[in-house]
Amino acid sequence: MNEQLKKQFFVDQLSQDQERVIGDINDYIGTSVANNNHAVAIIQGAAGTGKSVVLMDLVTKYMTDKRYKTALVVNHPELFKAYKDIAESIPGMRERDITRPTPLINHAQKNHWRYDVIFVDEAHLLLSKPEPYMHYNGNNQLTDLMDLAKIVVVVYDFAQVFQSKMYWSKDFLYKTIGNRPHKLFDMNFQYRMIASESQVKWMDDLTAEKPLYPFPNDSDFEFKVFDKAGELYDNIVQKNKSVGLSRVVATSGFPRIDGRHNVEMDSFSLPWDEWDPQRTHWAKREYSIKQVGTIYTLQGFDLNFVGMIIGPSFGYDAKTDSMTILPEKYSHKEIFKKRQDKQFTKAEFKAFIANVLNVLMKRGKYGLYLTAYDDSLRQRLLELYRD
Repeated sequence: MNEQLKKQFFVDQLSQDQERVIGDINDYIGTSVANNNHAVAIIQGAAGTGKSVVLMDLVTKYMTDKRYKTALVVNHPELFKAYKDIAESIPGMRERDITRPTPLINHAQKNHWRYDVIFVDEAHLLLSKPEPYMHYNGNNQLTDLMDLAKIVVVVYDFAQVFQSKMYWSKDFLYKTIGNRPHKLFDMNFQYRMIASESQVKWMDDLTAEKPLYPFPNDSDFEFKVFDKAGELYDNIVQKNKSVGLSRVVATSGFPRIDGRHNVEMDSFSLPWDEWDPQRTHWAKREYSIKQVGTIYTLQGFDLNFVGMIIGPSFGYDAKTDSMTILPEKYSHKEIFKKRQDKQFTKAEFKAFIANVLNVLMKRGKYGLYLTAYDDSLRQRLLELYRD
């Protein structure tokens, strides 16, 4: 297992909060397996709260114990690769028991398989509607997984919901669970970023379209605003050379120029990230420093420094002195797909877009470098940064 994965998924010493949550979930899993009542354990927490560390402790315990039939499910292709790598390094854990949800559901239903425990990371990426082109013909993947297991342990962050086909809210989750036994395990402590609470709040307030204010300078977290994306990129390249795992990311909406669908701004022009079947996840590949990361390659992963280019779908309102979200300029249309069981409001679509920016900004453990495509927004952020 490479050192980056070790640092993200394992710690030398668990915190008291983590030990408490793990102990409580272990008790609930034991009771649920004994009762065989198709229960659900919900691990809820925002980005950076250590959900992956808690989940990996539980996964290691149960998936290396031959008394249990288990599986680990994740619907994120890059995170799926990471878990496969981890499985190879843990004695007793079988790589084949780590899978995407659709293959597990289809094979288990066909062969009448049943599980003691199914773990689901990034459960907010489970499909909540049929998607035939993804070979899923059911109505809700969580419902199918609950039918297959004595207990399903799901990790949710409702602020990481980005698409209509993977729509989840707390109310929708509880509606899906119905009258099955369930218990919520809340994680509200920050572990990824060395940023202070007030600095994390600044990021949340920015994406919530609240009035802007200077970024608090009350921790060792490094924050910079750049007038030029090219200069931001040069600084990220230097950070990548000195401390590693530093990448540029962006939100959707950049126009095509001369047929190129790159992220282009001032002197900066690089292609978007690309799906690659190779085992190494995107941020770990050397050439990804010459690409622009998205939610599809970075969700669930840590960086040391992130260079965030806020795309054209975000503007500035001088009257409210706030960043604004412009869904009509968001070019990734998967977010707007219609579904028969729910009509989405403009506010809900704006929330999806805000969630993308919020999660990407919080990928960096030690620092955030920021710029914006919109001239007015960028100038206002620069004014506040220079004050």
